[in-house]
Amino acid sequence: MRDWNVLKERYLKDATPTRLGNLASNLSRIKSRCQNVANRELVESLLQESKLFIEWTAPDAEVEIAAQLVELQIQLALWQYRIDQIWDDGSQRMLFAEQAKVWSERVLNLSGLLSVN
Repeated sequence: MRDWNVLKERYLKDATPTRLGNLASNLSRIKSRCQNVANRELVESLLQESKLFIEWTAPDAEVEIAAQLVELQIQLALWQYRIDQIWDDGSQRMLFAEQAKVWSERVLNLSGLLSVN
């Protein structure tokens, strides 16, 4: 069992853009790990961790960003709820992977990290 409190303490030390970058990175890892059916447990862990990242970040984010994070958190919960159906069907798993990629890119753009000079 993972100690979420230790992760939270470390995570909250970062500025909001960095936290969003970490969330985007998690979503990208979900996408890449979907390639191998043996990675289900890891993907489930990344889904849970990503939901927590949102919970810890949204209160410090601008309202527009927080609203999008809430939308993502709902999507993550839906994926968790449907993981059996998603994981056992290769085409569903690949669609899930592509959706995670889209969200990763979206969150990375929200972070502003790409526009830093």
